[in-house]
Amino acid sequence: MEDFQNLFANIERYVTLTENEKEWISSITTVTRIKRRQFIDQPRFVSQYRNYVVKGSFRSFYLDAEGKEHTVQIAMDDWFVSDFYSYITQTPATLFVEALEDSLILQMAYDDIEPLCREMHALSEYFRVTTERAFAFSRKRALSNLSKTAEERFLELQERYPEMVQRVPQKVIASYLGMTPEFLSKIRKKLAIES
Repeated sequence: MEDFQNLFANIERYVTLTENEKEWISSITTVTRIKRRQFIDQPRFVSQYRNYVVKGSFRSFYLDAEGKEHTVQIAMDDWFVSDFYSYITQTPATLFVEALEDSLILQMAYDDIEPLCREMHALSEYFRVTTERAFAFSRKRALSNLSKTAEERFLELQERYPEMVQRVPQKVIASYLGMTPEFLSKIRKKLAIES
């Protein structure tokens, strides 16, 4: 049960779980160790799991027609990561989801968690609230990409997620922010001189 404590704490930010409900969730959840650079989702395969990151980091990205990587999500400790469109619609994935570090995740299979949500109102409510929050954040990020300079986007990320900027490779941060690693390096040097 120790590996599940952070997951339960995450869920209980929004809803209350009984001990029986915690046991029920634990019974359908698998503890999985993932090596750095290992993929947990890949294009053309249906995403089968909601993946909760106990420890580690991941990125979700897609490859464009020229083979350029575009990072659409970075996930770290206490976050969920998957190709969520694939998971929710049970259609083939379009994203790669790759471990950036050796990681420990909790995996909940679609065929187990979806029926459980119909039986357990608290869990269904938790996923509703967190999905709405993720959608709202996605909209905010899209607006930020349209309205803010590259430097402003980096500063916003650094302020909100300082540990991410320290742990995640610069090329992944640059891809997530929509710039080249070289341009991000120039921004970081400029900010270091100014401070």
